[in-house]
Amino acid sequence: MGNTDVLAQRFEDNRRHLHSVAFHLLGSSADADDAVQSAWLKASSADFEAVDNLPGWLTTITARIAIDQLRARSRRGEQSLSDAPEPDSTPALAAPAADEQVLRSEAVSRALLVVLDRLSPAQRVAFVLHDVFDVPFEQIGTVLDRSPDAAKKLASRARARLQAGPAEQPRRRTEHLEIVNAFLAASRGGDIPALLTLLAPDVVRRVDRVLVPAGVPTEMRGAADVATETRHFTRRARAGAVLLIDGAPGIAIAPAGRLLALLRIGIGGDGRIHTIDIAGDSERLRTAVLQLPEL
Repeated sequence: MGNTDVLAQRFEDNRRHLHSVAFHLLGSSADADDAVQSAWLKASSADFEAVDNLPGWLTTITARIAIDQLRARSRRGEQSLSDAPEPDSTPALAAPAADEQVLRSEAVSRALLVVLDRLSPAQRVAFVLHDVFDVPFEQIGTVLDRSPDAAKKLASRARARLQAGPAEQPRRRTEHLEIVNAFLAASRGGDIPALLTLLAPDVVRRVDRVLVPAGVPTEMRGAADVATETRHFTRRARAGAVLLIDGAPGIAIAPAGRLLALLRIGIGGDGRIHTIDIAGDSERLRTAVLQLPEL
């Protein structure tokens, strides 16, 4: 067997891992496929015989390609899904893309992908490679063309941005997280009785006009009407993830981890949902502070 054949076999042995690395970094199965293919082309044209750690070498190549894609996205200010053109008959809040199946099969948290988009490319790479794949900082520094200490600092800053600090009322936050999780589960299943137990009788639902077609009111009142409307959007709820929005439990609608809408859930002292504020305006999405809940 020739050297190229040996490399091809070793590459195939590592393909699933490389795809997972690229997917965590890029948040898209299609982009991950492209990155892995580019990694193969680059590896196959290199002298690999002196490489001691072939999986690590392939991971470095794949990560470098991914960070180039991330930097390209930042430079061109990639269009958000909420601004993407759609057929006239399709509401702005679309059904989850095929990548949702990848999110489940690879046990990737959609919430994690959403908050990762708030990091710089270097922070994202440092955090994902170290905290998700346990890559040493020496190797991460090589990927980023920085020192190991600089890579460690990037991961630490990313961690601080992603993870919420201690809540002033931890018990209340935990209770509210449970309510929001129950609301999302009921919305996914179109479970009207469950929704009615969670919603206050006078609940108010507000939504940015950009997210709904003409004819759909931007404000709706009453548990029965809100619950019935929610039932119509079970597919879009499957693209939802519970996280902290400006410190309070809420829901991100994020097909393939790309933020499309934020649901701020207002919960009263009675443990019921009194307001649902659905934001889709690009400025409101951009300025919201998103963090992973500590469950």
